[in-house]
Amino acid sequence: MEKVTLRVFRGDIHGGHMVSYEVPVQPSMVVLDAIHYIQQHIDPTLACRWNCKAAKCGSCSAEIDGKPRLMCKTRVDQFPSGVITVGPMRTFPLIKDLVTDVSWNYRVAAKIPPLQPKPEVAGKPFRMQQADVDRIQEFRKCIECFLCQDVCHILREHNRQDAFFGPRQMVRIAALDMHPMDNLNRREQLVGEAGVGMCNITKCCTEVCPEHIHITDNAIIPLKERVADDYFDPVTRILRRIGVIQHEQKQPMSSVPQSTTQIMSKSPRPGK
Repeated sequence: MEKVTLRVFRGDIHGGHMVSYEVPVQPSMVVLDAIHYIQQHIDPTLACRWNCKAAKCGSCSAEIDGKPRLMCKTRVDQFPSGVITVGPMRTFPLIKDLVTDVSWNYRVAAKIPPLQPKPEVAGKPFRMQQADVDRIQEFRKCIECFLCQDVCHILREHNRQDAFFGPRQMVRIAALDMHPMDNLNRREQLVGEAGVGMCNITKCCTEVCPEHIHITDNAIIPLKERVADDYFDPVTRILRRIGVIQHEQKQPMSSVPQSTTQIMSKSPRPGK
């Protein structure tokens, strides 16, 4: 039977190394299958995170041959060399082997207020143009695998979690800011703590998205344009002042109750 060699990272926050395992290849086998074979037949102490095995839960994110991918969506037969390197996502703190601590993403998500309906539509069915529905529906496909967060060099290479929410949260904010019924001025957050200006449009996040969301073109760039119009474009500012362009008045971020954007405390790890 044909075999493939998996070089898997083994270790924790104190350090680690790559360990090679030979795994028999089955038809249509994916990397996650190979990891499960190792757990079942070779080393049951190997740790990895997974759930659905259908590329919908976003749990099995890893770096395969150096590229962020879903293990359940990466076939072993696409590596003709027969050697596959599997490691954890480098952007996030390591817990054990292929498992990383992605809780920072959820703490950031808690800072983003949910939809704040306009007073005239609150409590009523939303009537929206199909174009508006299609625009934000793309963003709803996100499975929160955080591969885009992992590949983002602002977070990965420069460790600027203090200044940039990351591509996934830009998609989250875009889905709300582009919602025709939302009444919150989210550009205050974008130009401030969310740090939309930190992104320099390399499109690496778009390249790794398993749901093929056009993160850069459809979310980040439009958000940058909206922030530029509101804060930095002198022509737009003049046209608004003389009444040529009407500026839509939305409620400020400060009007949102603190409990709505309460930050979740970091829960201790088991055994701590």
